[in-house]
Amino acid sequence: METKNADLSSLRIDRSNKEEINSGKKNIFIILGVILFLVIGYFIINSLFESSVEVKLTTAVLQKPGQTTASLNASGYVVAQRKAAIASKGTGRLIFLGVVEGDKVVKNQIIGRLEDTDILPQLEEAKANLELYKADLNSAENTFNREKELLQKGLSSQQTYDQAEANYSRLLASIEIANARIKQYEVAIENTLIRAPFDGTVLTKNAEVGEIVAPFGGSTTSKTAVVTIADMKSLLVEADVSESNIEKIQVNQDCEIILDAYPEKSYSAYVFKIVPTADRSKATVLVKVGFKDYDTRVLPEMSAKVSFFTERVDTSITNQKPILVIPSSAVRNEGSNNVVFTVSDNKAVKNEIGLGQTLGSYVEVISGLKSGQKVIDKLDDKIKDGVEVKLAE
Repeated sequence: METKNADLSSLRIDRSNKEEINSGKKNIFIILGVILFLVIGYFIINSLFESSVEVKLTTAVLQKPGQTTASLNASGYVVAQRKAAIASKGTGRLIFLGVVEGDKVVKNQIIGRLEDTDILPQLEEAKANLELYKADLNSAENTFNREKELLQKGLSSQQTYDQAEANYSRLLASIEIANARIKQYEVAIENTLIRAPFDGTVLTKNAEVGEIVAPFGGSTTSKTAVVTIADMKSLLVEADVSESNIEKIQVNQDCEIILDAYPEKSYSAYVFKIVPTADRSKATVLVKVGFKDYDTRVLPEMSAKVSFFTERVDTSITNQKPILVIPSSAVRNEGSNNVVFTVSDNKAVKNEIGLGQTLGSYVEVISGLKSGQKVIDKLDDKIKDGVEVKLAE
């Protein structure tokens, strides 16, 4: 019996599956490594933010010493109580405008004029018809009187008398109609004239010569107001006062007004009126503050600060020059130095400052800061030079 030789060449190990398994394991390790790296990075970044100190900022502002005696401060705007957007009564093309911004006008002054070429001929025709009717009236009146006498003497018929009377009455009515038309056209011409309703100053010019002007802005191409004027003697400051503080305000209470445009100048004022309604959206009450005296620098729509005083104050105090102040809680005493902390690149930065007088909860800064510069308020032991900080929301 013969034994067959086995073919060992067909017996080979298939390594392809093993390589695929190894490759899959490597991918899994890579993914796990990336996830682990992200988790570690998240905790590192989170720990850095958690180590940041939450801070609030306050601003160095210019304030007058007299303001420290104020029971309440509020912001508002200068508003003219007597203000008008002047429009024409008629519709037409503007052919004349005699004022520009800043011009002073007096009551009934003609400041503009609309085209009236279509009305003038109608007015002349109405006047001519009136003269014609008046001329015919003399003849008709003589005829009527003559026929009346003849009828009384029995020398004329009733029909002839009635015709004379009708002709005379018709001419009288025609004269009345002509007079009415003349007045109508004169009013139409007057409506082409744009007059100032009161003494004031031109604030804005809203239309130009050549544009169509309509009393109610009849189309998108027509203008309604030609100019806006205001009585500069009726300027007040309208300030919003919180509902919770309105009990501190009384009519005729002494105030001080400081315009943001001229912080070095203050104006003596008084509470003119407390509007008897509140703004639901802002939870404020509108308070109108009148000037005791003011100059030409006070203009409508200027922003202003109002300080309300509980007692009558000496005007010499309110007229002092403003000084730079910050809350005393923003200052730390370190030995012989006084320091504040500003924020740069999310880090606290120590700054040495020079202090002056103490004004209530504020202190005067005489060196080291500028107006409008922000510093960290309510300092504690965590606030140090270079420490990471984040602003409180």
